[in-house]
Amino acid sequence: MMQTAQLRDIVIDKIYGINDSDYLRALNKILDMRQTSGEVFHLNEDQKAMIRLGKQQISNGEYISNEDLEKEEDQ
Repeated sequence: MMQTAQLRDIVIDKIYGINDSDYLRALNKILDMRQTSGEVFHLNEDQKAMIRLGKQQISNGEYISNEDLEKEEDQ
């Protein structure tokens, strides 16, 4: 498994290659979210229902692995 420092360097190298300001703004927003990870997010009933549904689907085996999904995309 890749070490944290190695992964950080790879991500930084990729960021340096991005020239799309909208993409960089989106990345910045994601990074800002990390800094505020101590916030408590309150879910509405629809969001809670979707989480319950997702958990039930997983319990029923109704999911696809990332590896299988990538194989399907390559076909």
